Amino acid sequence: MEIDYTRKFSLNYDKDQEIKDILTSVYNSLREKGYNPINQIVGYILSEDPTYITNHNNARALIRKLDRDELLQALVKKYLAD
Repeated sequence: MEIDYTRKFSLNYDKDQEIKDILTSVYNSLREKGYNPINQIVGYILSEDPTYITNHNNARALIRKLDRDELLQALVKKYLAD
């Protein structure tokens, strides 16, 4: 059986979901520790300094799994899509 067309698939949904899951987890960990999560996450994004993110619930290690450019791209895309 020969297939004469190209199938397309995208991993963007999976990556977007991973970013959302990680950001949600980091946000919740920061809230649990009494921080302002938005300010802390923005500080991390601007500086890439991991000390903006708590170690609580492994949040610091989680957010460091994300590439900053991909994170910014996903945030802008989500903000403009709504």
